[in-house]
Amino acid sequence: MRVWALRALRSQNLSGLLVAAYIGLFTAALQLRGSPMARASLVAAVVVGIVAWAGALRRARAVAHLATSRIASAAQGYVEVMGRASVDPDNLILSPMSGVQCLWYRYRVFSRDNAKEEWRQTDSGVSSATFEIRDETGAARVDPDHAEVLGAEVRTNYPDTDTKLVEELLFGGRVLYVLGEFSTIGGAHSVLSVRDDVSTLLAEWKADAAGLKRRFDLDGNGEIDLREWELARRLATKTVEQQHRAIRKEPGVHMLRAPPDGRLFLISALSPQTLRRRFVLWSFAHLGLALAAAVLLVRWR
Repeated sequence: MRVWALRALRSQNLSGLLVAAYIGLFTAALQLRGSPMARASLVAAVVVGIVAWAGALRRARAVAHLATSRIASAAQGYVEVMGRASVDPDNLILSPMSGVQCLWYRYRVFSRDNAKEEWRQTDSGVSSATFEIRDETGAARVDPDHAEVLGAEVRTNYPDTDTKLVEELLFGGRVLYVLGEFSTIGGAHSVLSVRDDVSTLLAEWKADAAGLKRRFDLDGNGEIDLREWELARRLATKTVEQQHRAIRKEPGVHMLRAPPDGRLFLISALSPQTLRRRFVLWSFAHLGLALAAAVLLVRWR
């Protein structure tokens, strides 16, 4: 449940959510100054600031401490890679709002609340289609579900006076940084069971009684005895082992996706150096706001 909640939160626009939280809490504190609700708002701002400060520092450390891996030689597990996003039409999708070709999109639709003179979000969505990135050693597919996406191009449109559309877009041809769980499906990393596959093959042979007797009834008595069944089992084992060797010689498909343990899954059009600086600056900003809320809390006692 905790991992699911972390993934759901990270897949949203975190910076926008935090800004909205700070504005709401400090506004409430100022408007209700002197009341218990004002103090509660400041306490909440302190908590939000400290949690966000710790989260930003963890992100900075995660980006700084992992070395960038080559796709073809990346270890199975938590890695960071950089590659150029494919521009192949088969890898591109259309943003549902503007119809722009892209790799990934997230959109929010706002309607004007004339009574309160503010914008209210009425709809949102995010894409989940996989896409390909490639470096000089190979290619990997990225599953963006539950990713925290940074550095996307932001476009704001006003279809009419009472509607605002905000889109975040990642385009093909960009160099993308991905921090997440790397796994190879198929090929040398195929998970195969000789025992299970032999049982399946023998069951298929057994279902064709006439074919089974034709192949293994060596004494022609119309029955498959224990010795003949053992010969069938040995042939099935040899056949399955040959099939497994052929499967493992095939090239596997490299995948990057959200880590199952809830660790940070990041897709960014920014370089790791820029990301680290940004996370450090965010951490200072969150800590400063937490301290400001704490100071007001002490003064307004």
